[in-house]
Amino acid sequence: MPESFFILSKDYLELATDEIISIVKMYDRFAKIKIISNLIIIQSKTNWKEITKRATFVKTSGQILRKMSGLFLDEDNFQVLKNTKSFVCRVVNLSSNQLNVPELESSMGDMISKFTHAKVNLKNPDITVYLIFTNKENFFGFSEKNEEMKHPKKSKKYPHELDWKLTRVMINLIGLKKGETLCDPFCGTGTTLLESESMGINAIGIDFDVKMCEMSKENLKINSYKSKILNSDFQELVKISNDFNGIVTDLPYGRSSKASEKPEEVLKRFISIIPKGKKIAIMYKKELDPKMKLKGLKKYHIYRHKSLTRTILIK
Repeated sequence: MPESFFILSKDYLELATDEIISIVKMYDRFAKIKIISNLIIIQSKTNWKEITKRATFVKTSGQILRKMSGLFLDEDNFQVLKNTKSFVCRVVNLSSNQLNVPELESSMGDMISKFTHAKVNLKNPDITVYLIFTNKENFFGFSEKNEEMKHPKKSKKYPHELDWKLTRVMINLIGLKKGETLCDPFCGTGTTLLESESMGINAIGIDFDVKMCEMSKENLKINSYKSKILNSDFQELVKISNDFNGIVTDLPYGRSSKASEKPEEVLKRFISIIPKGKKIAIMYKKELDPKMKLKGLKKYHIYRHKSLTRTILIK
């Protein structure tokens, strides 16, 4: 079975690792996963490109051709470059050893040029060849040129709105699939709706604020997205519970469904009405944790600045 590699950003590494695992298991529950620091090795029938398209914090990804006991490579390793016109070599050192990376990349490039007709292209190669070094194992792999992912546009924004990367992570952590439907009961300017539609997931947004609903609609319109927007209180969830598979939301901490209502009261009421059997990812202020004693499959704490840390709860 093919093996793929994913090198993750070390920002929110636990979150990034769990995100990859969730995506992989969504596509193939029998996949085998190996974690070496911020390197994830996946043995699965799912192509690495499909996983990378969904993921948020992947810096580099590709297919593994073989594990290496040393630096020795022979002609058989370069069959992937047989019909390729251009390539570049990259060394990724995740080990504690000091390596002369430029020299290794140059030597590997010379070696590959002897075995193939491909030429080195540093700026825009058809294929990137990787040597990945860790303290445990070394890997030889490659990735092909990919189209850059187009991110949804936003013409209307609002202070403190949900970060698109964290939104995408929450959607992935609960394993929503293409064709399923997500609901955001505090949709604001529509960040969650935009990210879900960009991933092929349908969306329903709810917000009590008419202005927010209009901003969401405008942001959806410029991307030609079709998410449904409801100008209502979050309790609308109960009425439309058969219309969605999961909930992804950021509980507002600067505003709530009623101006006089405290965030902990909003969260308490919100939790009490969530329909059973739904996949749930909620973000809220960490300081609400001791008061609420919320339970879930896992919690992640996201430091924003000295006076604000957010918690992501997965249920």
